[in-house]
Amino acid sequence: MARTDEVLITMRDGIRLAATLFEPDGDGPWPALLEALPYRKDDLTAEYRPEYHRFAEEFGYLVCRLDIRGTGSSEGRPAGEYTADELDDIAEVIAWLAAQPWSNGTVGMYGTSWSGFNSLQVAMLRPPALRAVCSIFASDDRYADDVHYFGGALKQLDLADWCTYMDASNVLPPVPRLAPDDWRERWELRLDSYVPWMLEWLEHQTYDAFWKHGSLREDYAAIEAATMLVTGWADGYTNIALRGVAELRCPRRLLAGPWSHADVETSRPGPNIDLVPEMARWWDRWLKGIDNGVDREPPIVVFVRRPTPPEPELAVHRGEWRFEPGWPLERSRPRSLPLSSSNRPGGIDQLEVRGDVGSTAWISCAAAPPWWQPVDQRPDEAHSLVYDWAPLEDELEILGHPIARVAVRSSAPVAYLSAKLCDVHPDGTSQLVTRGLLNLAHRDSREAPAPLRPGSWYDVIVELEVTSWIFERGHRVRLDLAGADWPNCWPPPEPVTLGVDTARSAIELPVLEEPAPIRDRPDLPTPRRPQIAPAGDGDSGELEVSIERGRPDGTSRVAFRYGGPTEATDEGPELDQRYEGALGVSIADPGRAWVDASATFRITWPEAVVTSRTHSRIDSDAEAYDVRIEIDAMQDGETVRSLRFERRIPRNLQ
Repeated sequence: MARTDEVLITMRDGIRLAATLFEPDGDGPWPALLEALPYRKDDLTAEYRPEYHRFAEEFGYLVCRLDIRGTGSSEGRPAGEYTADELDDIAEVIAWLAAQPWSNGTVGMYGTSWSGFNSLQVAMLRPPALRAVCSIFASDDRYADDVHYFGGALKQLDLADWCTYMDASNVLPPVPRLAPDDWRERWELRLDSYVPWMLEWLEHQTYDAFWKHGSLREDYAAIEAATMLVTGWADGYTNIALRGVAELRCPRRLLAGPWSHADVETSRPGPNIDLVPEMARWWDRWLKGIDNGVDREPPIVVFVRRPTPPEPELAVHRGEWRFEPGWPLERSRPRSLPLSSSNRPGGIDQLEVRGDVGSTAWISCAAAPPWWQPVDQRPDEAHSLVYDWAPLEDELEILGHPIARVAVRSSAPVAYLSAKLCDVHPDGTSQLVTRGLLNLAHRDSREAPAPLRPGSWYDVIVELEVTSWIFERGHRVRLDLAGADWPNCWPPPEPVTLGVDTARSAIELPVLEEPAPIRDRPDLPTPRRPQIAPAGDGDSGELEVSIERGRPDGTSRVAFRYGGPTEATDEGPELDQRYEGALGVSIADPGRAWVDASATFRITWPEAVVTSRTHSRIDSDAEAYDVRIEIDAMQDGETVRSLRFERRIPRNLQ
């Protein structure tokens, strides 16, 4: 087992950040790898430690796991996502790591989700010692490709889960053994300054400076460090994949697999791989200077998906691994399928929008139950406009962003257009390939949206999320158009009827017209650990989820409950984590929607038992979101602080 050392690193303003160092055998010099997260390294995510030990023991890297400012055992207050202070702090930590006597002067950053985001964002600052990053399941566009907004529409299901989790995590205290003299005082200072992050997100409903900060899409040329991107087709952060390869000017590599937002070695769907040796190859080349050839390989490694009977916990997706020489591909050609050539040959199609359409596609960033993978789309297609083309006589492969070009009119000044590309199997199963959504008020600008003129026609473009797919012989291409994507997104603010002019509308597919030019196949490391079992198969934790469509009160509703206790281990203390919530929408009046959710953490240390609980309630009407958040923090059953927040936030063409 690698040696570990707990350190405090002092920042420019005197704030000290808590870090754990995982050290290889010997005296060095070694390169350092840095992962910086708000997810509490010593308790809530202590199970991450085996990976750090692997990098130290098997590959000779010193790993630094950092609690970012105001979280875990670091000083300061948790001010928000990817703040300027967070990024400047990390740049200082990189300089500190490079200056240590055991260091060879080079540093790499990496991580999944949050630490994938800040790896890219810090690389944009160009700290001299940062030579390479590996960003896993992250985004280059904080507004459109994160958990906040999708096509200009507020995400609803994420408000019931991740941000509630973050509130409960952010108000937990430092670990007493790491701050024995003042942990309680620091806890009270953290509580007294805390404002839920959700409130700021709701106040920024367009793509403004708040979201541009930290969005790599604003300036790809800023990164000079060698950059490896890892994305998954079942994840919500896919769109960076081909954009990144095309726009980055640094040495770059893309690994795009079938995975969801979780560990690619164990999560569903597979096929799974052991990612650690692939990252180590990247570090070896750029941090140790080993000429291992990784920089001379084709820059894209992609899993090409084939139709597979959809299941909520799909174990393995059919398909094959392939190299691609770069992006864009010379053999890629756009192919337009006019809606007038489909099963609905012409005229104006009308759709009365239901606010509860979309649940078969589910959340766009599913990781594990209760957040399922997409299932058969036909229940939602019963309330959508559905366009089919003739069964294919030959295989049709796509790679890239499908684009729906739609002539649309609306009966209301704010309306949404959801587009889902599906693969219809010979037995009629409709499998989701990719999706897109456009708040039609954002048709010309997501910085300065404008209302629609009811009854007027607009030619709009809906860019669907990037994907790889082979439609097989005998299968059909299908396009579903709807006015909502619920519960993934908050429904539109009022009842609306959409019209689609099929003669002026089409779906454009990024078709690969020739065989792949590279015949060699990627040789990826096989997983060392088993794939996670299906929900309920030997799982001692709670898991309940229900979807009720068309309830007697005229609403549809999703409810969930999961979590439970875990025993203390050598890696971390005894924990009890519980999450529950419900969200719903009025079918006839989609502006009336709601979220009601809570998260509770209980941590047992020798010095104290601490508990945090947050409960959030969001209700909407056509004009505003009414937000109420309650946060309670306790020690040994006694209340330390109770925080209450209440806001009415106007909907800005939402």
